[in-house]
Amino acid sequence: MVGSIDNDFCGTDMTIGTDSALHRIIEVVDAIMTTAQSHQRTFVLEVMGRHCGYLALVSALACGADWVFIPEMPPEDGWEDNMCQKLSENRADKKRLNIIIVAEGAIDSHNKAITPDYIKELVVRCLGFDTRVTILGHVQRGGTPSAFDRILASRMGVEAVLALLEASANTPACVVSLVGNQAVRLPLMECVQMTQEVQKAMDEKKFEEAVRLRGRSFENNLSTYRLLSYRKADSELPNSSFNVAVLNVGAPAAGMNAAVRSAVRVGITEGHKMFAVSDGFEGFYKGQIKEIKWGDVGGWTGQGGSLLGTKRTLPGKHLDKIAEQIRIHNINALLVIGGFEALESLLQLHEARANYEEYCIPMCMLPATISNNVPGTDLSIGADTSLNAIVETCDRIKQSASGTKRRVFIIETMGGYCGYLATVGGLAAGADTVYIYEEPFDIRDLQGNVEHLTQKMKTSIQRGLVLRNENCNENFTTDFIYQLYSEEGRGVFDCRKNILGHMQQGGAPSPFDRNFGTKVAAKAIQWITRTLKDSYKGGRVFANSDDTVCLLGMRRRALVFQPVSELRDETDFVHRIPKEQWWLKLRPLMKILAKYKTSYDVSDAGQLEHVSRFRPKESNTETI
Repeated sequence: MVGSIDNDFCGTDMTIGTDSALHRIIEVVDAIMTTAQSHQRTFVLEVMGRHCGYLALVSALACGADWVFIPEMPPEDGWEDNMCQKLSENRADKKRLNIIIVAEGAIDSHNKAITPDYIKELVVRCLGFDTRVTILGHVQRGGTPSAFDRILASRMGVEAVLALLEASANTPACVVSLVGNQAVRLPLMECVQMTQEVQKAMDEKKFEEAVRLRGRSFENNLSTYRLLSYRKADSELPNSSFNVAVLNVGAPAAGMNAAVRSAVRVGITEGHKMFAVSDGFEGFYKGQIKEIKWGDVGGWTGQGGSLLGTKRTLPGKHLDKIAEQIRIHNINALLVIGGFEALESLLQLHEARANYEEYCIPMCMLPATISNNVPGTDLSIGADTSLNAIVETCDRIKQSASGTKRRVFIIETMGGYCGYLATVGGLAAGADTVYIYEEPFDIRDLQGNVEHLTQKMKTSIQRGLVLRNENCNENFTTDFIYQLYSEEGRGVFDCRKNILGHMQQGGAPSPFDRNFGTKVAAKAIQWITRTLKDSYKGGRVFANSDDTVCLLGMRRRALVFQPVSELRDETDFVHRIPKEQWWLKLRPLMKILAKYKTSYDVSDAGQLEHVSRFRPKESNTETI
């Protein structure tokens, strides 16, 4: 298993430790942005990565940096003038701060090092801006591991043991790695060889080749960063004359703003006119629609909640008025960013096509909800931030419990009927038991759990953590479970309960959510552009096939556009959850780690594959 904060190993999307390092960097950048904003300063930040620019690239994407220097892609000759010009244009656009991120190993096209001090001196000399240098150094290696890293490491650990158990004396050494949301096994020597080839390509100045060898994830990050950070002059833009509207639907989720920013900027780059709708479909039928420009979304990536405003209102009762607004503003495509309500909304609009021609336009949905309860995707924008909030709180509570000894905490998480937050949060926080709706339990299970904790209190770890999803059972409420544990544990341990509530919805988005939101929104707009071109006939847009109302989700190892009409059968609408959920396979792992005797389903274990060097053709599926 590869543990490295640089994420410099070929064959895996993420190495263990990378996400935590990104958390440290983003915490610092967010803090620096507030001071830079108030003092109108330029900041040059050096992040780790002697031979690999992953941390620099992703943190630049996640904070909307003005310029980034990475070893794999040196700037072209004359970059000094280009950079200074861009910085001064940004200032002229009333942007009060500039952030430049430099990887430790950044070089120019003649293999000469580019240092933060050189950049500072350049900015001061050419522009006279007040400039400061911050070198993050070993801060990036420290701190508590993020939720993503804990889950990744736990999944990798299981996969590694399964690989060892299946191996024989002549099985080649393998690496357990992550592609999209799937654990895979790759031959160690192939990965090492490819990692060495990256360095060789860089030494020979074959930089395009080096980026390709780094893998799809790196390549996608780089192309998305380029799309979002270089504003083209109006004369360079393709003239599409299409109008695309963006709106948020449902409850707020961290990362929604990053997705809106990305959609607006990519849309403008593709030549569209972008419109922002405030307050979801409620704002839509009231006509709260206005054009949104490149500069309007500056600094949105790091903002939590929903800046456009979001409501749970469904369009069904207001179809006439919404159709009228689509006509008035001549809207040719719709991008809806939201949770389960967004899916229900698109299903209603899809059905309304029979009666309203206005709805015969391309529509795309990006899943954004902390509950991660939308069918057609393994992960939703916002869920990672929420998991981090849960894990951080559980860590503090465990600390308090280990001080008092013999104490059990019962914690209630959000998620509606979906047990994702409770289960994955429980796995990351080291919970003893997690109660969820998807796995029914009775009084005998509760009794068994209490006995298990009683035994645990006789060991050296005298504390317990029990998570309960808010809707796991209407009779076994948090109070009931708290009282039961208090009574049954009397004399052995005492109990406390804690309802986490809306703190799970707020906060600054995690690096993963910023990045995921940014990448999927860019991809969605490119799909909208393609679909608009295909459905433009006789001087107008007309799209009424099922595959023109899609949800873009991550399925195992790829991003897939799926018609919402096909997702209907995969959904339990009463409980607002998908019928099949991948994370339920993680539950036995959690029980094993809490020292319960249980079997582990190995049907999902990876097989040894080979490192892929060739990219698939552009299609509706693509690795992230």
